[in-house]
Amino acid sequence: MTTTTQRPRSGPRIGLLGSYGGYNMGDEAILICVLSCLRAHRPDARLVIFSRNAEHTRAHYPGVDDVVSWEGVPQKQVLDALSGLDLLVLGGGGILYDGEARRYLRLVEAAQAHGVRTFGYAVGAGPLRDADDRAAVRAVLPMMDEVVVRDEESRLVLEEAGLDRELTVTADPALLLPPEPFTEQMMRQEGVPADTRLVGMSVREPGRAAEKLDEGDYHALLADVADFLVRRLDAHVVFVPMERQDVHHAHGVLSRMTAPDRGRILHSVYRPGQVLGLMSHLDLVVGMRLHFVIFAAVSGLPVLPLPYSGKVFDFARRIGAPALVGVAREQAGLLLAEVDRLWDEFPQRRVDLGVRVERLQELARETCARCGQVLDLMDDAGNPPDAAQSGLHLLRPGTGAAG
Repeated sequence: MTTTTQRPRSGPRIGLLGSYGGYNMGDEAILICVLSCLRAHRPDARLVIFSRNAEHTRAHYPGVDDVVSWEGVPQKQVLDALSGLDLLVLGGGGILYDGEARRYLRLVEAAQAHGVRTFGYAVGAGPLRDADDRAAVRAVLPMMDEVVVRDEESRLVLEEAGLDRELTVTADPALLLPPEPFTEQMMRQEGVPADTRLVGMSVREPGRAAEKLDEGDYHALLADVADFLVRRLDAHVVFVPMERQDVHHAHGVLSRMTAPDRGRILHSVYRPGQVLGLMSHLDLVVGMRLHFVIFAAVSGLPVLPLPYSGKVFDFARRIGAPALVGVAREQAGLLLAEVDRLWDEFPQRRVDLGVRVERLQELARETCARCGQVLDLMDDAGNPPDAAQSGLHLLRPGTGAAG
């Protein structure tokens, strides 16, 4: 279940729990940045990743000390791994939402029951309407050493769920991701033409985190946007999957374009840093996936976020981008007008975007600093969380908690 130790270490044993395992490029970008933070602050730390796909994590993070599977394995193995930690870092990213929050928080609570300190690292929340998930939030988060959320939307969602504790709002950890080269050879292998304007586009699937999307409706809407940009900029459109199922939805948009020959879908698998490096080849970005929008903003590109959820709307507001109120076909005229204006006005907006991104990056660094403070205080005298008060009903059978 675990990797072998790479080298002897004597520092704290720190666990990282999130949606890790290669399912989503944004979550992997977050993991890279959290690992970098912890290694910079405590080079002697023994790092343990709790993964949904341990094989993927072992292959892509060989420098960590252990990888622990936590889905579809005997609970005792997971509890034994949790009990051996000094600190469990939850997050970041959008993990506290209906159907998932209770699963993550059950492990956090188990760690607390063993006297392990717990830290919420720029966590994202919402939608959060399920009674069991809301109960888990109210029971477990108050017992954490600190809870940092990545945006105001997450703070409001948690407070509306009944959470009564101080929350710190910072920014997404992936704002600090270092780029890797996306080479000309990679572009040729993907069939992306050289010496032409390129528009990057990101689409996603409907689901629990994007309940208001109608597949056919938004496929047609984005096809309208893509065709407009092809004509307006004499551009090619590059669809960039951030999850594997995004390929299906990219094909859905491409099939509805009147100029499908001017669109390409990336089919190879890339690291988050390489996708960030891809931005250097693009001229404009239209995106649904939050981290695709983040990568574009960090790269100083004109970007039109398509806010299928509050987290995208919140980020659009923070970078001063057009913040539409949804993704629906009846908004096609407004959307085309916004992207047209974005292209024309971006030379005047560029400096403001850079200032806003730098401010968000400073907030992302604040999360790291706050986690470092918890590490620095771990040797101080003090009582660990009281397991009797931390709502251990989440670990008992028959209470509605998901496995």
